[in-house]
Amino acid sequence: MTKWRYNPPPAELTRDYRKELGVGPTVAELLARLGFESIDEAKRFLEPRLGEIECPFEIPNLKDAAQRISQAIRNRQRIVICGDYDVDGVTSTALLVAILQEFETYPAYIVPLRLEEGYGLSQKAVERALDKANSPDLFIALDCGTNSVEEAQHIIDSGCDVIIVDHHQAKQRQANGVILVNPHVEDREDDCHCQLCTVGLVFKLAHGLLKVRREEKDPRAYEIKLRSFLDLVSMGTVADMVPLKKENRTFARIGLQVLSKTRRIGLKNLMKVAGVSPQQGVNPIDVSFRLGPRINASGRLADAAVAVELMLSDDESFAIETSLQLDSFNRERQDIEREMAESAMQQIRSRHGEAHGLVVYGDDWHPGVVGIVASRVSKAFNRPAIVLGREGELAKGSGRSVPGVNLVEVLAPFSDKLESWGGHPMAVGISMKVELVEAFSEFFENAMRDYLATHDVEKVLEVSSWLTIEEINAQLMAELGKMEPFGQGNPEPVFGTKRVRFTGKTTVFKDIHFRFTLSNKYGQIISGVAWKMADRMPPTDRYVDIAYRLVWNTFGRKKALQIELVDWRESK
Repeated sequence: MTKWRYNPPPAELTRDYRKELGVGPTVAELLARLGFESIDEAKRFLEPRLGEIECPFEIPNLKDAAQRISQAIRNRQRIVICGDYDVDGVTSTALLVAILQEFETYPAYIVPLRLEEGYGLSQKAVERALDKANSPDLFIALDCGTNSVEEAQHIIDSGCDVIIVDHHQAKQRQANGVILVNPHVEDREDDCHCQLCTVGLVFKLAHGLLKVRREEKDPRAYEIKLRSFLDLVSMGTVADMVPLKKENRTFARIGLQVLSKTRRIGLKNLMKVAGVSPQQGVNPIDVSFRLGPRINASGRLADAAVAVELMLSDDESFAIETSLQLDSFNRERQDIEREMAESAMQQIRSRHGEAHGLVVYGDDWHPGVVGIVASRVSKAFNRPAIVLGREGELAKGSGRSVPGVNLVEVLAPFSDKLESWGGHPMAVGISMKVELVEAFSEFFENAMRDYLATHDVEKVLEVSSWLTIEEINAQLMAELGKMEPFGQGNPEPVFGTKRVRFTGKTTVFKDIHFRFTLSNKYGQIISGVAWKMADRMPPTDRYVDIAYRLVWNTFGRKKALQIELVDWRESK
């Protein structure tokens, strides 16, 4: 049973936003929930401008990095870039390569091969990068490297300078001589730069590089329009699920507009293959569920460098072929995921008694999809789940939690026995020796039992604002558009309406979903859909309260307002 909760923000603050910003009551209430420190900050949120972002040199060490790259451009030095294999890493690599190409500098680049070289700046990845660049003068690591101290020292010992641009937490100090651009290491944790993912930091680095090159009177630096690179920045920012506040919001909001009109042939073809309609505007869901998985699939199953090449290429036939290849990787990933999920579910069902926490392990499970499977298992059983696959002598995997259960807190007592682990309350990455899996499973079950005995864990649905059916219209949708894009730090609102009757036609489709219509007192019809709720359809003979999201349902060049039902309860 889900508990509905509605905590209205201060009425005075909502009134102030209505008066000062000229917005309607619903948007004013949503703004009041976001905790702005001033009216001006709320206004900047509604109207983000690229010209208002902070000077890039506010980020520690960024100026040093920009000057070192500028030196490499000036002296025609060899540069090699090593980026991570997720969307943030891939877009970061493509962005920096593209910027350097504008200065007629053509770096070598690699993305680590997940199964052969492991995660991040591993020794194997370093050696391949150094070989590919043929004794480079400058090595730039993106979205990895903060904790790769020995590897960085090895690069320096080979006579190559090192720049690391990353946003992961540091466990130890980097080697002397490394230029580390990482706000989590060198900045205050409450600083807005700590919210940037790597592609955001690379954009700031590009901004800094332009400043340095302009000081050196390089005419090319005046011709580059940074705004045109925000398509890449928006993809990495949305996919990495960083808070969409302050500069991240600017990058995401403007960047998604740029992505909708991108001139990159590779991204155009990838959107076509993924079923994204740019003429309707690209939104975060398109990035998270259509474009992102296809980019990630290349890193999970093959070489993510092919996704970088796609973003950089101006060859139409290569773009079509590569987009189809990424789509094929994604289908393969889905097949592997489906088989693993079924196997994991079978493991769980074969056990006796009800578990408080779930640990499943497969010797032949692909480590590239364990996180997705953990998410599916957790949702299916409404329990925290950790899914492990084998990689050599280690069991590696991911954990996904449920609301109210802090996985980091639960796992902390076992951390000294783990080879590596990290994450946040709802998701963790973890590795251990294979022989420890059974002991870990026992620990996790006991730890979850104790946690649930001392914590009040209840599924809660937060209602953002109450509406009448009559208030649901195109004008409201236009107002809500000012709040987009929704994501971390700016959650998509869930609205509530009381005393609704489902008297219209209700149709089940694909056995698990249903469509419905509601009418207001003026006789206007609003269409709705309920995903995976066909087994729990609301009654037609009495009043219910509904919780829902409001979306535009697009088809071709047309769009229609649609309710997406989240939950319902009988009216009091």
